[in-house]
Amino acid sequence: MGLISKFMALIPLLLLLVSNATVDATSGVFDITTFGAKPNADVTQALADAWKEACASATPSKVLVPKGTYQLGESRLKGPCKSPIELLVEGTLQASPTDTEGDGLLVMEYVDHLTLSGTGVFDGQGKAGWEKNDCHLKKECKKLPMNLKFNFITNSIVKDITSLDSKNFHINVLAGKNLTFDHLKITAPEHSPNTDGIHLGDSEDVYILNTVIATGDDCISVGYTNRKITISDVTCGPGHGISIGSLGKYKTEKEVVGVTVKKCKLIGTTNGVRIKSWPDSAVSYPASDMHFEDIEMDNVANPIIIDQEYCPWNQCNRKVPSTIKISKVSFKNIRGTSSTPVAVKLVCSKSHPCEDVEIADIDLTYSGKEGPIVSECANVKPTISGKQNPP
Repeated sequence: MGLISKFMALIPLLLLLVSNATVDATSGVFDITTFGAKPNADVTQALADAWKEACASATPSKVLVPKGTYQLGESRLKGPCKSPIELLVEGTLQASPTDTEGDGLLVMEYVDHLTLSGTGVFDGQGKAGWEKNDCHLKKECKKLPMNLKFNFITNSIVKDITSLDSKNFHINVLAGKNLTFDHLKITAPEHSPNTDGIHLGDSEDVYILNTVIATGDDCISVGYTNRKITISDVTCGPGHGISIGSLGKYKTEKEVVGVTVKKCKLIGTTNGVRIKSWPDSAVSYPASDMHFEDIEMDNVANPIIIDQEYCPWNQCNRKVPSTIKISKVSFKNIRGTSSTPVAVKLVCSKSHPCEDVEIADIDLTYSGKEGPIVSECANVKPTISGKQNPP
């Protein structure tokens, strides 16, 4: 009887232990440490296991990466999931500094109603990769891993996270729809090649808001086959500015329609707001309804530019005009300082001149020694209104 009594007395304790082990799952929180993750160790499998269980939940769920530093190999977190899901990252997820293979540190695919949030950091440890990156020199080159890739993500938000020292693009979006990026911090050294902050392709209804980007390439690049893109309250610099393009490089490209860039500040960038397309284009399509307004420039080279002779490192035939048709473009209320005497440069295609281009209330100054501040135009007749400095 004594043994039975002792066993009966242990039952409440055993039930409590079981309850504690499952409380996170039953409350919808799947902490990667309960799946074996430990700080300063590889958590790739633990993250995958936590995601798999959370994604299968019939009620809204959350995968938690708690504070701490963790090593992460290439991770693919796939949907569709049975209900809305959140990945809350409070710690630092580090790539191997020597890993230059694969698509990305974290690849998220086919998820609807995703939230990626937290004060955590995705650290690509990119220095070793930058030394091997020759994509800025060659038209065909080896692609290095990105920090974050979002493929076919819909009705979702990414907020508050930091992307640090990616080996390639920090964030790449493919075929996203109704997707918001809010209050992000994206950082890499000015010399790091091809480290675009956020690159968009084949996407619709994407919003990039309240974000600070300092990197070695375009802060934001809106590529081909995009519609209804809004970029607002972004601080960019250093970097290559905020760009639409480059367009016309690949045969599979389709039109770009409806891009708005507003209330942004650019600091010390090598370009300001820019539309760029390749001469000798591989395809022909329209790029239209693109608007830049309420932009502040601080010591920016080429603050306003349309460049349809974009041909880095002489990778194309400049003598053959671009076949991308640019129209319905406006630059309004753009002010500040230029680091180059040519502050407004609109170079359009000889075979497909730009149409319906409006320039209004431009107030840019240049204090360098290379002459007075000027504008240059080719194959375009813009409509000009309000203040116009340079003339």
